Amino acid sequence: MKSLFKNAILFIALSIALSNFTACSNTTSTQNGSIDETAPLASNNSTDTKNSGYPNAPAEIMQSEIKDVDGNAFKLEDKKGKVILVNLWAIWCVPCIAEMPHLVEMQEKYRNKGFEIVGLNIGDDEGRHEPEENVKAFAEKMNLNYQLGYADDKLTGEFNKITRMGGIPQSFLINREGKLINVFQGGGSRIVNQMKEAVEKVMNE
Repeated sequence: MKSLFKNAILFIALSIALSNFTACSNTTSTQNGSIDETAPLASNNSTDTKNSGYPNAPAEIMQSEIKDVDGNAFKLEDKKGKVILVNLWAIWCVPCIAEMPHLVEMQEKYRNKGFEIVGLNIGDDEGRHEPEENVKAFAEKMNLNYQLGYADDKLTGEFNKITRMGGIPQSFLINREGKLINVFQGGGSRIVNQMKEAVEKVMNE
């Protein structure tokens, strides 16, 4: 009986901890992504898409060659004309997984209006490349309906320069002109709701 009670207490404590867990840290990616201390802090998780004061998305990000899970190369620059939500994530990141059904919902809702989510996997918890078969199996399990690719250490570092944050999830909303209009750091219902509101606003502009 004591053992059952102890297990119940541990389960409750774990559930509370996970519910408040809003970001995962990847030590390797944080160290390899040198953060520019002079760069503007790009986010207060605002939903204002017209007066955010954000610059054009950096060329180092837009012109970086990204490999998708099928081995095909693409650049975010190629997607100009669409609204893009770039989401940095990992299989081991609990808040990343928690927000995925909402990303699936947004992709489905706005797919025919020129909206595209690009999920960039940053690797395992040691910063190593996640095997394609693992990512594909995970995507199938989660019913992900958006493009998946990989962010290497250099590209992850460029995103970290914007946010001054090494953790995930991080999401970057880029409008049809290639302007970075919102950045969302961490997970949780508050951030997800702000993300949905910002996407809705920019899609209706």
